[in-house]
Amino acid sequence: MTDPAAAPHPFVVAIDGPAGAGKSTVAAHLASRFGLLNLETGAMYRALALKALRGGTDPDDAAAVTALTHTTRIELQPQATGNRVLLDGVDVTGEVRMSEVTAAASRVSVHGPVREWMVAAQRALAGTASSGVVMEGRDIGTVVFPDAPVKIFLDASPEARGERRFEQAGPAAASREAVVQDMRERDRRDRSREQSPLVPAPDAVLVDTTSLSLPEVVAMAEAIVAAHTPQHA
Repeated sequence: MTDPAAAPHPFVVAIDGPAGAGKSTVAAHLASRFGLLNLETGAMYRALALKALRGGTDPDDAAAVTALTHTTRIELQPQATGNRVLLDGVDVTGEVRMSEVTAAASRVSVHGPVREWMVAAQRALAGTASSGVVMEGRDIGTVVFPDAPVKIFLDASPEARGERRFEQAGPAAASREAVVQDMRERDRRDRSREQSPLVPAPDAVLVDTTSLSLPEVVAMAEAIVAAHTPQHA
């Protein structure tokens, strides 16, 4: 069992996994349960992607997207209902959830210099939390905080994750087949990118959510964190 007193500061719960595995929901619950700051790193990539789209920058152009980072400021302000996202001082919380922005975020995230810039920004954000953080993304346990005392890797089949996204989208959703195909393509980009590919950290606890209900997944994650933080158990 990890001794929280010997853990890196701040105390970090790292949650990684592909799109649609339930990371955001689980992270929000754990933050509330254990009094931690919830930092959604995916929102940061979406904010940069939004800036690229607004300015006509091709998300696949590594040099152009990297240049954007030199003049970009992204802030996450945790709220009761989730993070408020500020892009260069402007609230873009609603815009970063649009489907085209989400798709573009997956494309900008493959660029090495962009990921390096994001890692530095994510570590800085975590450093503002005296009580510790729950941070979810694709490479939190492997790159951003490799020494995190708690690492959880959530996964599920593309079909299960696509079905969840389809149900969440409601009437605005494309066909189930299109959503699943998009999920597969995002998986391919995330798992095959040259820098920080999506892989479980060697010491992460793997949780396959394919056949689990949300309450079951949340209960498992809560037990994992509680086992590493005796004072919260």
